[in-house]
This record gives sequence, structure tokens and C-alpha cells, in this order.
Amino acid sequence: MTTTATIRGTTISYQDEGSGPLVIRAHGLTHSRRTDDEIGLIEWRRLVEAGFRVVSYDARGHGLSEGAAESDDYVWASLADDLLALVDHLSPDEPVRAVGISMGTATILTALTIAPHRFAAVALGAPPTAWETRAGQAAVYEELARAAEVKTADELAALLARMPGPPIFDGVQGWPGASAAQHALLPAILRGAGRSDLPDPDALAALDVPALILAWDTDPSHPVSTARRLADLLPGAEMHLSEEAADVATWPRRAADHFRAAGALIG
Repeated sequence: MTTTATIRGTTISYQDEGSGPLVIRAHGLTHSRRTDDEIGLIEWRRLVEAGFRVVSYDARGHGLSEGAAESDDYVWASLADDLLALVDHLSPDEPVRAVGISMGTATILTALTIAPHRFAAVALGAPPTAWETRAGQAAVYEELARAAEVKTADELAALLARMPGPPIFDGVQGWPGASAAQHALLPAILRGAGRSDLPDPDALAALDVPALILAWDTDPSHPVSTARRLADLLPGAEMHLSEEAADVATWPRRAADHFRAAGALIG
């Protein structure tokens, strides 16, 4: 079922499937719940088959969700406030599980440092560049933001298609997928991402929420170094590294197993 909610003054679109313990799924930068499903590399619907209720939402400015051309709206702290407001809307009395990819992972981590009691367990896919490696990625986003200001959506898509992707996904049909960010908002979205970084390591080390870190290899935008640092920082965290695309397809099963092991699924 697809529906909407007013989250912090903005209409956020989400899909609600299945029954059981609630998992909120957060997509990556310029993607949406639909584009992730169309690529088909990670079949998150398997979480529904595993006995979970899964809510997949479009971040503001992405997919079917509304947004404004204000970069402040797309920094990870703001997106984390959106996520927490959505958690309060969907599950006001019980903590939830959350699974993310890239920007979605950053959103979840930031939300964890604000309100850790709202989460029972998390699965953090493709952690993005952070800390020492973040400045270089921010420069890439600024370059793309300037291109988006002068190019049409089709011209920008052609530019992005010519950029080399991670070797792990060579030959994967549909990767990386078309942008689902609203083109008029793209400069603000990219600049918000460029101004963002993961929370302070000391704040992450103080968390006590069961975490599974899911990394893929050969991607400088999502370096294994970030995943390993998170695995060291988050108490009791487990990490899995996928060295080929076929293994990335195991992530929904791994997330479901993690949520069960963390006590998220009763019976």
C-alpha cells in the first residue's frame, strides 16, 4: 500500500507492506524506493517474506516526496529529523528496526545519535565516505550541482552514465539506475549531501543498538574503510563485506537474520 504523511511540513510518500515487526527502509542519494526495486540488485521485499512489516519511504526531494530548493533540508541531520518524525508517525510507542543504503545509512546513523531509544536494531548498507575521506566526495557533489544548474535532466543523465562505476558492479544490468531526485531540487540536494558527514566517532561509540554493517568492495564513494571504522566504533557491531555483486543480493537475508538475533522477531 502506497500512502503519504505530512512530516515536518512536507508530504512524504511511502509504501507499507507485510505484517510483523516494523522495518523502515531508507534509500540512497538521488534514488528512491522505486529505483532501488527496479535495479533489483537488493530485493528488500524478502524482508516481508521473512515476516516483517516493511515501510520504504522516499526522502524529501526524491521520488514521490515533496521538497524545497533549500540545501539545509538535505543535510543528514535534517534527513534524520525526517526519519525520526516518520518513526513517531508509524510507531509512536515501540522502537523500530531500520535498514539503509548510503545516504539512508547516514540518515539512520545520525538519527541513532539523536534518539537511540527509537531503534531496536539497524542494518547499515554501503556506508558512505566520512571523516577523512569526506572532503573529496563533497567536491564531486559540488561539481555535479553546478552541472545540474545548467544541464537538462537528460543531459545530466548522459553525463552520469559516462562516469565510471565501481568495478564490483561491472555487467550488472540497470546499475546505477536513473536519478529519482527532482531535477529542479538536485543542486540543493547535492549541496546538502556535500555539507554532511557522519556523526562524531565518540557519539557513535556511545551507542548501544545492535548494528549490522554491510559493505561492498571497490567503491571509493562507499569505501570499505568507513565500514571498518564503524565496525570498530559501534559496540558489538558485526560487518559483512561483499566482494562481488552476487553476494550483495544476500543482504536482505543477512538483515533479517540480524533483526531476529537482536530480538526483533518474537516467536
